[in-house]
Amino acid sequence: MTSIAQEGRTRIYRSSKVRSQAMAGLLFVLPMLVLFVVFRFVPTLGAFGLSLTDYKISGEFEFVGVKNYADFFTSTIARNALATTLLYALIYVPLILLIALASALVLHRIVWGSSFFRGTLFLPYVTSFVLAGIIWLWIFDLQGPLNATLGVINLGPVPFLTGAQPMVLTSLAAVSAWRGFGYSMLILLAGLKSIPGELYESARIDGASVGRQFTDITLPLLRPSLFFVLVIETIGAFQVFDTIYVMTGGGPARASYSLVYYLYDSGFKFFNFGYAAAIGVILFVIVFLISMVQRRVLDREEP
Repeated sequence: MTSIAQEGRTRIYRSSKVRSQAMAGLLFVLPMLVLFVVFRFVPTLGAFGLSLTDYKISGEFEFVGVKNYADFFTSTIARNALATTLLYALIYVPLILLIALASALVLHRIVWGSSFFRGTLFLPYVTSFVLAGIIWLWIFDLQGPLNATLGVINLGPVPFLTGAQPMVLTSLAAVSAWRGFGYSMLILLAGLKSIPGELYESARIDGASVGRQFTDITLPLLRPSLFFVLVIETIGAFQVFDTIYVMTGGGPARASYSLVYYLYDSGFKFFNFGYAAAIGVILFVIVFLISMVQRRVLDREEP
């Protein structure tokens, strides 16, 4: 009887200890959970509800069901904005991945002054883009320094921001990549530093070339970091706004008129908040589906 009672007390003690640990964990998570619900979940539900109305700035609205979504998919402007955003993403994402990966690989091999170079390359990410955008406008101008340099070798002037859509989007993607690659570079650099050096030493002993080490060691072990960067940069590409707003205003002739810029015009220029909310919901679904596809592809490639 004594052993049974002792065992019962032990179970009660263990269960109460587990409950107290669970409660402590919940208390740590609760503030972030509340912030997520208030600033993420509730606004998302609100946006979806708003997208089912014809809410205007006057405050009056009627329930219209899926009319806003039907209007979007039958609108030529909306389809062109979606196509422009897709083309921009196809240019921007590979470009920033290449720049960030190359920078991370170079910094990973630098021993002296690596902190200085990391800070210098990260600086554009924390720089006000209003100021940086004005400088880039001057650089890309037909009479700017870039075209002046190209003119010396008989390659200019090039209409970087006033020419055909591929040229305009490539120029904007280059500026966005310059601005944002520092963040992705640090993520990839952290991934590189987590790879054990013994693997490279063994590969060198076996006579593996630098290229073979990169394809057989670096890329496979860096895949989680690369996937994370791919996801956040894809999301960033579909949410591009400030670069276009500052540098082209959606022009010329809507050559850089992105989906988010269309959302902005619908909501804050034409005050059609219900339709703007529908665009936001569609954008959310597109980004979510792309992230899921990327996740599936990564899982399929893993052994």
